[in-house]
Amino acid sequence: HHCMQTAHIEFKLHLQDCTYFTRKEILRLFHRYRDLAPQLVPLDYTNHPDVKLPYELIGSMPELKDNPFRQRIAEVFSEDGEGNMTLDDFLDMFSVLSEMAPRDLKAYYAFKIYDFNNDDFICKSDLEKTLNKLTRNELTEDEVRMVCEKVIDEADLDNDGRLSLEDFQHMIVRAPDFLSTFHIRI
Repeated sequence: HHCMQTAHIEFKLHLQDCTYFTRKEILRLFHRYRDLAPQLVPLDYTNHPDVKLPYELIGSMPELKDNPFRQRIAEVFSEDGEGNMTLDDFLDMFSVLSEMAPRDLKAYYAFKIYDFNNDDFICKSDLEKTLNKLTRNELTEDEVRMVCEKVIDEADLDNDGRLSLEDFQHMIVRAPDFLSTFHIRI
């Protein structure tokens, strides 16, 4: 058993290059992942098994379950776009949401998460969805419309009525507290 563990750890360590975690944190996250479905996730990853956990399990984790964007977060980080996650997807997600991840990386993923229709722009309807989630549907339609217009008015630098990634990044530079909601402690 110990042997298997070591093999598994060695395999996972190449992931350290693309995450902001130490070896210990990667192991801890691996066990978090495995605990979600011990019957599906082997302890030994040396044969690179193609294991995926369904979104229902991911979305019910304590770190995500109260997050109004949990489904979008899972969709954006999952290779299949449906929120079902491989171990790599899972580690990427926690890596970007960790406090060590650089601001522009967070901004990039925040943009993707708010781009509900995946067209590489945040348009009015994306913004409305985002706002309704952020405020947990506490604003009236009029209020939502007003805020969206104000955001687009202020942040849309090329005046095409929607926000590009570049527009979005400019906006975030001016609103530093914006990304503080984009943290998960592991």
